Amino acid sequence: MLQKGPLHARIIERFDDMPEQLQQAARHILEHPQEVALVSMRELARNAGVQPSTMTRLAKYLGFVGYEDLRSEHADVIRVSADGFAARALQRDESLTNGEGLAQRMLQGLAAQLNRLSEPDTLSRLSTLAERLGAARKIHVLGLRSCHSVAWHFHYVMTLLGEKTVHLDGPAGTAGDALIRATADDVLLVVSINPYSRFTLEIAEAAREKGMAVLAITDSEVSPLVSIAEVTVFFPTESHTFFHTLTPALAISEVLCGLLASQDRKAALKELKRVDQHLSSMNTYVTTIPRRKI
Repeated sequence: MLQKGPLHARIIERFDDMPEQLQQAARHILEHPQEVALVSMRELARNAGVQPSTMTRLAKYLGFVGYEDLRSEHADVIRVSADGFAARALQRDESLTNGEGLAQRMLQGLAAQLNRLSEPDTLSRLSTLAERLGAARKIHVLGLRSCHSVAWHFHYVMTLLGEKTVHLDGPAGTAGDALIRATADDVLLVVSINPYSRFTLEIAEAAREKGMAVLAITDSEVSPLVSIAEVTVFFPTESHTFFHTLTPALAISEVLCGLLASQDRKAALKELKRVDQHLSSMNTYVTTIPRRKI
């Protein structure tokens, strides 16, 4: 677990006023706080995709004399988790880039990320989010590009419980048209990660203008969705490979579906029985597996 100190709050408070390069450096520090204590400034800058001088400028922008002062204050509040995953990830043997070594690191990383979702703040946010979803007349669900899988997963599972969700996934740029008949009694559940889809943000703004509550699942406290959403649940996306991981977001989707089903267990069971009967009548699944002849 990583504690959040004054520096964390200071970055978030001043983030919107930062120049673009400083925002890029600051975002990396927020998303990878352990690196500040464990790697050099040059390596941190390289990982963030900025010049080393940008880290120095960021430190001064935040009120420090130089980068080392920023690093010293930040290191004071860093606590590597008991399993030492963060330290091992940064100090790993770079020769283990293929096969079992990489697979092990990826799976260990996912396990650590899922464990972080059970921290008190996230649990509280999940509970609040589920309550807002449960109270809504309709849940409009939006996730574009890589986040499409998370939005679709939530919508698919919720269709097993009734007709409460509307998946905003129309062809030919018509995804937002489903909001035409939305009311202030509806909510928009939106999933997005950096780099953030412009269309996602536009639809979220449009929903808010209609009086709908926007509820977000996103990757950072400086995500543009934070200023739009009434409730936000954060999840980590860092990965040992070139792509972001969405496994934690899918876990959040599953938890939310479970919490919503538990709000009215009798109604949920009734709908699930109806689904079972329909799928059975359509002979949807293979019920017996033929034995292979040897």
